[in-house]
Amino acid sequence: MLIISVILIYFISLLVLSRLISSKTSNDIFFHAEHKSPWYLVAFGMIGASISGVSFISVPGMVMSQDMTYLQMCLGFIVGYFIVAFLLLPIYYKLRLTTIYSYLGRRLGQNSYTTGASFFLLSKMSGAVVRFYIACKLLHYYALTQYDIPFSLTVLMLVLFIWIYTHRGGIRTLVWTDTIQTAVMFITLFLIIYAVISRLDVSLPEAVSAIASHQNSRIFVFDDWHSTQNFFKQFLSGIFVVIVMTGFDQDMMQKSLTCPSLRDSQKNICSYAFAFLPANILFLSLGILLMILASQTGTPLPASGDDLLPMFAATGVLGQAVVAFFAIGLIAAAFSSADSAITALTTSVCIDILRRPEDERTRRTAHLFITAAFILCIILFDHIGTSSVINAIYIMCGYTYGPILGLFMFAIFTKRESNERFIPHICILSPIVCFLLDTLTQRLWNYHFGYELLMLNGLLTFCAIYAMSRQKT
Repeated sequence: MLIISVILIYFISLLVLSRLISSKTSNDIFFHAEHKSPWYLVAFGMIGASISGVSFISVPGMVMSQDMTYLQMCLGFIVGYFIVAFLLLPIYYKLRLTTIYSYLGRRLGQNSYTTGASFFLLSKMSGAVVRFYIACKLLHYYALTQYDIPFSLTVLMLVLFIWIYTHRGGIRTLVWTDTIQTAVMFITLFLIIYAVISRLDVSLPEAVSAIASHQNSRIFVFDDWHSTQNFFKQFLSGIFVVIVMTGFDQDMMQKSLTCPSLRDSQKNICSYAFAFLPANILFLSLGILLMILASQTGTPLPASGDDLLPMFAATGVLGQAVVAFFAIGLIAAAFSSADSAITALTTSVCIDILRRPEDERTRRTAHLFITAAFILCIILFDHIGTSSVINAIYIMCGYTYGPILGLFMFAIFTKRESNERFIPHICILSPIVCFLLDTLTQRLWNYHFGYELLMLNGLLTFCAIYAMSRQKT
């Protein structure tokens, strides 16, 4: 009952805030907030939207199997964000884009435009579903199972909450609500870390020393080229993951493009870039502290890393106050990711697919349709499951964002004309070829492609488009 009460109070607060912010509604407000968003609010809110409920659960548990090697990828993220800020944003602002895939239409043609937008819809829907699924699953397990409420009803209620506070103001509402949700998420993280340190009965310097000396505190891997945690694979993958999942992602770019000017948007991205690394250091450090606590209390570690934090924070082991804060932090992280995804998907459907950016009725219908599809996809994913949600996201990113990467690379770095007739076929075949290559290398050399699959997919797409292209006339 405590978790249910916390969720209701939190939702009512978001609803009141959204009503105050979005007293009027229009497509200009929904799609780009009339280009009046303060850059510092956008930057802070984007942290929560990017981290989501996945980091809240998966990242602390990653130390069980991967130590702290995820920070290698986070270092690559910083480089990727600067590329987005100083290479991609100037293009988007120069053309005054509302959706970034319209750039493909201007530069290459309608087939490239539609293909890029379609792959975004597939990528964002699948990624957002995986992110939100874990929050639904945990809240259902720890709060609603005892009332015999089916999981599908839990999903329906939580996603409808999001629809209620986003259907009017869209991106304008999200700039403010995501700021609040990011603040709530970090307050919760600090409080949980404080509770664990108190339970261990150590000082903060002693906790830092224990983390640094722990056997799972390893960050860099230089000696094993076959490992998916190799530094160069992780670092380069981090760069390309950010370029694709931020710079070529309508969800993240839509917020940045609400800033009044290019300079403001660049300040937003650069500030956000430097915040991501310390945030993940905190999450990974929490994971090691929880492993130390499990060792001291004789608690067996869970089979899945995703169960490490909930095992302590959601069961009352650290106190009922932590249970309440864990629930509100998880829902804040999950909502800040899902609400922006649904808004971006609605924007892309209206502008890129239906080509009706001015029709408010189309926008409201598309928003409702995307919300319903989101619910169905979460329920479907529940029947698939995965041991590590964050790995599932990056694997899907490699297959679905690869063609988008190849399209934008060709459009930006060449001056050739694409053969539009072959674009959809190339973008569909490239992920299939990557899957076959991954299967083949596993059987022949026992080598499994990790996050570098994204780079391979993008390169194959780029090379195929270039081979079919012609000199610009």
